[in-house]
Amino acid sequence: MTFGKSGQRPGEGAWLALMPALFVLLWSTGFIGAKYGVPYASPLLFLTVRFGLTALLLSVWALLTATRWPKGWQMYRDLAVTGILLHSIYLGGVFVAISQGMPSGMAALVVSLQPLLVAALAGMLLGERVSRLQWVGLVLGLGGVALMVLRDASLALDGLSLDSLAPVALCLLSLVAITLAVLYQKAHLGAMPQVGGNVLQFLFATLVSGIGVLLFEPVPRIEWTWSFLFALAWLVLVLSIGAIGFFLAMVRRGAASKVSSLFFLVPPCTALLAWPLFGETLDGLQLAGMALAVFGVYLANRRS
Repeated sequence: MTFGKSGQRPGEGAWLALMPALFVLLWSTGFIGAKYGVPYASPLLFLTVRFGLTALLLSVWALLTATRWPKGWQMYRDLAVTGILLHSIYLGGVFVAISQGMPSGMAALVVSLQPLLVAALAGMLLGERVSRLQWVGLVLGLGGVALMVLRDASLALDGLSLDSLAPVALCLLSLVAITLAVLYQKAHLGAMPQVGGNVLQFLFATLVSGIGVLLFEPVPRIEWTWSFLFALAWLVLVLSIGAIGFFLAMVRRGAASKVSSLFFLVPPCTALLAWPLFGETLDGLQLAGMALAVFGVYLANRRS
């Protein structure tokens, strides 16, 4: 996948070529935050602290580097829309769903519909052309993810009841939110200053998530354990600053449908990381799904 433009500085092309791999690797480590952090904090309060701390650190960085800041009410409006969709609603829905018992595999399967939705809407809304080969790659990528999470998903479906529909609805809400965030970011924020824009997006997300705490968490809690502090630091530095920064940079430079296809590589990469860290093994079906997802992303991003 190529995200560069003409007139690049020396060495910038190599950095941009590495960006997709770095994004997938960093984004895949998000399970560390869920595994170590969610048991010690209510989900919306956890996210509010995470977003606020991220905004603070990025603000210090912006002041030290004399970065450009967004200007004009229209850009502030667009940053509010994308920040709330990408951070508050997308992550809020996933975190709350998992805290209510949704298996991570089932949540991954629902959210993995995102690249297909982006590809379907990118033509109408952004004028992007999605070739037949790309469609084949996107479908294969989704099939590979489905094979990897089939066991967890089948267990979840066996116990499906009216009480379990709320987490499913939250995951669907997250799916819609991240799809709209990608399309809106690509359409309206191509000229967004990277650091300054990210600061404002996280500030808007902090505000909305904080309102969510007041409305939906009557007894918000945080246990300041070492596990929680590690999870918080990891999510702020590695995910919110690192992975999301790469993601937004790629959306500005590349086709939305191609960037979104990278999400199919997240479950395979997460499974590989969980093997040495937590002793989670992979069966034959999951390995086949991993290979299919990788091949699908290759087709979706292959140059004509």
